[in-house]
Amino acid sequence: MLPFAKEERLPQRILSLWFPFLPADRVLRQRLGRGWRAEKFFPDRPLVFSRRENNTQRIAALDERARNLQLRIGMGVAEARAMHPFLDIVEADPVADRRLLESLADWCDRYTPLVALDGEDGLFLDITGCVHLFGGERCMLDDVLARFFHQGFDVRAGIASTPGAAWAAARFGYSPLVDPGQEEDLLAPLPLVALRLDAVTRAGLESVGLRTSGAIMSAPRAPLVRRFGRQVVLRIDQALGRVEEAISPRLPVPSLSAERALAEPIGLLDDIEALVGLLAKQLRIDLERRGEGAESLQLNLFRVDGAVSRISVGASRPLRDPKLIQKLFHERLAAVEKDIDAGYGFDVVRLSVPVVARFDAIQSDLNGEGGDQGGDIAMFADRVRARLGNQAILGTRLVGSHLPERAAIPEPFSAMEKPKPSISPSSRPNSAKSADQSACATAKERPVRLLERPECVEVGFEEAAKGPQMHFRWRRASYRIARSEGPERIAPEWWRGEAETEPRDYFRVEDEEGRRYWLYRQANGGENAPRWFLHGVFA
Repeated sequence: MLPFAKEERLPQRILSLWFPFLPADRVLRQRLGRGWRAEKFFPDRPLVFSRRENNTQRIAALDERARNLQLRIGMGVAEARAMHPFLDIVEADPVADRRLLESLADWCDRYTPLVALDGEDGLFLDITGCVHLFGGERCMLDDVLARFFHQGFDVRAGIASTPGAAWAAARFGYSPLVDPGQEEDLLAPLPLVALRLDAVTRAGLESVGLRTSGAIMSAPRAPLVRRFGRQVVLRIDQALGRVEEAISPRLPVPSLSAERALAEPIGLLDDIEALVGLLAKQLRIDLERRGEGAESLQLNLFRVDGAVSRISVGASRPLRDPKLIQKLFHERLAAVEKDIDAGYGFDVVRLSVPVVARFDAIQSDLNGEGGDQGGDIAMFADRVRARLGNQAILGTRLVGSHLPERAAIPEPFSAMEKPKPSISPSSRPNSAKSADQSACATAKERPVRLLERPECVEVGFEEAAKGPQMHFRWRRASYRIARSEGPERIAPEWWRGEAETEPRDYFRVEDEEGRRYWLYRQANGGENAPRWFLHGVFA
């Protein structure tokens, strides 16, 4: 079980990751394959990314070889091409770079759920309380760097007690591990940029001879604040741990989670389902201890090469039973089987509970043979929704309206199954009370199928041996009415101020073949012949 909720506060440890050549890594992985660094498939020409700035093409990013040619970001592309005609220049794509960084953040979720984006080329991971799962900070750091290297990324890392110190260690530190209390020793010899100050502030500080972080930390604070603002001392205090700097994870942290790291990657759905059952048994222990059940569950599949698949299911009632959880994921995995690309296999499988609710046990009959029929129906609906989507099963909820088309609204089955607080009739408003009672009283008399909108029909009479016989024409077909019942007058809500204010006279009619319909006559009371509409069909 992952230690997401810590009962006692542990010393904070932050892992900062920096991808200095992220755009180049993205392009070269597409051209040479994901393992181009490990297999040493280096490009023929230095790679440069250009962007248009003030009607001039300028360098937006570089790869390692282009940086070694003394090229810099912001330089004109024409100048760079004049210096080195053999450059490989491509257009920058910030959207693709951002998407790649987010996918890397998803993959880092295998180490900790507290992962945040850091600008355009970095990540912050709050690894507090997680490092023992990987053999310590050094082993965890080596594992992160090795996995990214084999995926084709150049990454620099730093671990410290504050985000600021970890950020500086990843970009400037000689040692990636900074022990608690050693932040000032790390920052003192580094340039001002190590404090994450903006360019204008750095230029102002350098103009007065303050060129290192140590020079700023030893300078009097009051003059610094008066001349350069509070940002300078704030960054110092954040890096040294005097002021807390929060890391906002990009994804919600689940209430409970259980995972299994595999020695051999898996890719078959049967193996994944078996692991779901094992992880659900681990979750059941904590759910029972907390008196809760899972209202939603998420299965995270971490692929060896860095991709992550997230599969979610919902439950109408809180769940604990591993068998029921396994059934839900069986249906969901069968539905998304074509979308799951196992690649070289999944080496980490995690089952999380994003949403929990109070679990009220329901007792069966005394001999233990009786079951919870409502629970069986809920599980059936959940399995159907897991296979076909949440909109596959909808229910209806009665509302306070006289018009049949507005007396009930569709809603998801899960929302219907949740218990609703009972309200005494005396506490309801009079209008809502009368409308609800009217709707409930006539619910059994309503047709099984109600048309979305009433459709106009032609009604007439013809002579027969037994006297005049009524018939109507609907959708180019004629129906002879054998018997009828009504009328039932329903009037629209006049307080809504809608265009239709005339009452309706509803009739339940049956044709000669036994089919039953629900017709109404627009009781306009005028000189014109009344208009007839068909509103529903009975079973």
